[in-house]
Amino acid sequence: MDKTADLLPGTLDMLILKAVSLKPLHGYGVLLRIGQISKDALQIPQGSLYPALHRLEHQGLLTARWGESENKRKAKYYTVTPAGRKRLRDETAGWNRLASAIAAALEATPDEI
Repeated sequence: MDKTADLLPGTLDMLILKAVSLKPLHGYGVLLRIGQISKDALQIPQGSLYPALHRLEHQGLLTARWGESENKRKAKYYTVTPAGRKRLRDETAGWNRLASAIAAALEATPDEI
């Protein structure tokens, strides 16, 4: 059985913001960090990641600067802005409410109906 999970729509931005909130990262580093913090349950395709990074930067939720990667190559490093931190808090709270509601629904028994 495949141990990776499919991303639900709308969760990629939240995961990117979380990964970058832990430490400024370049694009490939974001992929690695999401894999790491999800215990390899989530694998993000590069074709989805880079448009999302650009969208978050355009929305003012991330800033970017050019730097040098670990392998001495030019790389764009992303940092979360204060607006990005607020969005991450808000989306995390919403996600936690939804996850709790779904968990409660799945734990329902015939006696409760």
